[in-house]
Amino acid sequence: MKKMLLHSCCGPCSTAVIDFLKNDYDLTIFYYNPNIDTQEEYLHRLNEQKRYCKVVNVEVIEEGYKSQDFLSQVKGLENEKEGGGRCPVCFKIRLRRTAQVAKEKGFDCFGTTLTVSPHKNAEIINAIGKEVEKEEGIEFIEGNYKKKDGYKKSIILSKEYNLYRQNYCGCKFSKGDA
Repeated sequence: MKKMLLHSCCGPCSTAVIDFLKNDYDLTIFYYNPNIDTQEEYLHRLNEQKRYCKVVNVEVIEEGYKSQDFLSQVKGLENEKEGGGRCPVCFKIRLRRTAQVAKEKGFDCFGTTLTVSPHKNAEIINAIGKEVEKEEGIEFIEGNYKKKDGYKKSIILSKEYNLYRQNYCGCKFSKGDA
């Protein structure tokens, strides 16, 4: 079974994706989200991620709160709407770091939970993942986890486990769009 480092944006989004992948991959969650607007929000989401992963027996690797990784890369894109030009930059920041850590730690491949959200474009995320795969030399596992009611399942599992569900992606620039 291949070892996958799965980037996760939050506990609720990881629920259905972990459930979908757990029989085919030896999963470890990678929590790296420099886009989250405050350290308090970051830690709240991280603690929910850890709490859920403890229940399903999946390890979590956390990179730490590094908002400057995001802010420096999206300079000039602050006024973009959610889903606009800022988002692909954000996806690439997170996928690149996931690939680097996967490679450093001896994983076979990497992926992301981002495509479970109906607010995220799976085609763009998967294209970025494949680009990062070429740049970093580690396999990216494409997914569109909102299909087959993946998003609906994530909502059901979040309620079942009483997980905090935020109403925005985490980026301070998109908070007003929520």
